[in-house]
Amino acid sequence: MIVPTLNELVPSYIKGFDAYIPSKPDPELKKLFGCTRLYRLNNNENPLGPPPAAQEVLCRFHPPLAAVYPSGDSYYLREKLAEMHGLHPEQILVGNGANEVITFVIKAFCEAGDNIITADKTFAVYEWVAIFSGYEARLVPLKDLVFDDEGMLERIDGRTKIIFICNPNNPTGTYWNREKLCRFLDSIDGKQIVVVDEAYFEFVEKEDFPDGISLLDRYPNLVVFRTFSKMYGLAGLRIGYLAGNKDVVEIIRRACVVYSVNTLAQEAALRALDDREDHIRRTRNLLREEKDYLRRHLTALKLPFVINEGNFVMVKLPMSDTLAYRKLMGRGVMVRTMTGFRFPNYIRITIARHEAMEALVDGLKTIL
Repeated sequence: MIVPTLNELVPSYIKGFDAYIPSKPDPELKKLFGCTRLYRLNNNENPLGPPPAAQEVLCRFHPPLAAVYPSGDSYYLREKLAEMHGLHPEQILVGNGANEVITFVIKAFCEAGDNIITADKTFAVYEWVAIFSGYEARLVPLKDLVFDDEGMLERIDGRTKIIFICNPNNPTGTYWNREKLCRFLDSIDGKQIVVVDEAYFEFVEKEDFPDGISLLDRYPNLVVFRTFSKMYGLAGLRIGYLAGNKDVVEIIRRACVVYSVNTLAQEAALRALDDREDHIRRTRNLLREEKDYLRRHLTALKLPFVINEGNFVMVKLPMSDTLAYRKLMGRGVMVRTMTGFRFPNYIRITIARHEAMEALVDGLKTIL
């Protein structure tokens, strides 16, 4: 019997794809870089943690429940989200973080020879999932740091199935207002699925910023992503959701994995929604204060920076971003290098408590 070699079993699109290597745990990083404390400013986490009501859920979790399978479709959470957004529960699908719901959508609508369209400098998972699933990812350059609507329309062909728009965009914080988003959706005219990723929706205070979920009745080909990882501080529990037209969500559900969202994540997310208003207010207040602090100090350091919506900023350095990462890590400050986002020599910084922002500024002064 002839046994195929491993190389023969691997599809060509997997051979050319590099695995994402996450950073080591904090204790290992501290040993590696010789620092006694570490400020995590690399993953856009909420420094306030989860809302108090969600924290109570984490503290009082009943251990025997760990032996019982969770609700396979996050029943009560979907009921709550539907009530909050004025939707039917069948219009919502909950997944193990936003990454999983991205995969659900691509698997549901794409087949061999199809393509998706997104920007070249945005959240990379849209591109990654398409490529490692065997589909083409067409990347349209940003225009003045904003998604280029005309450029995206020009790349559409008969095999384009999905268009991904990150609004506001990670990492630039720029966004399409309601008028621009509706104009784009009118141009698509229902011919493709348009995904609007609103992972940072709750951070935005601008009046012209669109609520994608409010547009679902008008655009049945629209799918909106939201997450509990950012504003709600539940990144460690991995839970996010999508909302869309009932028929579209029913199709996506065929590609989803049931029981992927654990019991604790579902309960914490449910309680986070009950406690959201005060938590969002406190988080936004912190962001405003610390963004102002960074603006002053980055300007004094004569460093170009990009501060828009979201809980992050980008800074351009007169050195390699990887070199800056290593030097800042030696001072206990962890940032995101941006070469992987196609922004060489930039770093992305998560807005955090003032102590962390002071450590960052001191670190930048030292390495410069």
